[in-house]
Amino acid sequence: MKYEINGIEYEVVIVKKNNKNTYIRIKEDNKIYITTNYFVSKNYLKNLLDINKEVIVKMIEKNNIKQEKNNYFYYLGKKYDIIIVPTFTIDITDDKIFVKSNDYLNKWLKKQIEKIYQERLDYIYNLFQEKIPYPKLRIRKMSTRWGVCNRSNNTVTLNSELIKYGIEQIDYVIVHELSHFIHFDHSKNFWLQVNKYCPNYKKIRKTLKEG
Repeated sequence: MKYEINGIEYEVVIVKKNNKNTYIRIKEDNKIYITTNYFVSKNYLKNLLDINKEVIVKMIEKNNIKQEKNNYFYYLGKKYDIIIVPTFTIDITDDKIFVKSNDYLNKWLKKQIEKIYQERLDYIYNLFQEKIPYPKLRIRKMSTRWGVCNRSNNTVTLNSELIKYGIEQIDYVIVHELSHFIHFDHSKNFWLQVNKYCPNYKKIRKTLKEG
């Protein structure tokens, strides 16, 4: 099945399951995936796409931004061209990174992530006036979350992909997760707690959602 948006034809992949609801998603291949019930007709799905066209356009735009970040090297909010120079270890200029190999760059980046995340965690933790446990930092790549707070073992897990954003975004995620040691839900009191240490959190959340 094909579906046209603004003159561009997109492939629609229909996945039929024993679902009560129908879901529309855009995946990394820029195809439109519809998960629906076995008995839903193609005409119904076509009408559903028409009704949700504006939402789908926004989903595609967001996916394109995400793909750009995956295709280029982003570090602390800036985009860099990578230039392989075997005689270099690593050197960063305004918009270029000179490095001896991609393998070396990945190892360097891993160390930077560990160093920067720990420094920012310590900094934000010391800002908190409330009594909270000092958490152990864990780092891993996550597809749906920027951070996770686990109160049972006092750990905060940060998404390694956050390094593509600026310190402001990293700090917000840390404030968010440390605030969960005080309010485990996302209640009004939780967001008041976040606001105390990150007053512009709404703006930062928007940049993370768009990216």
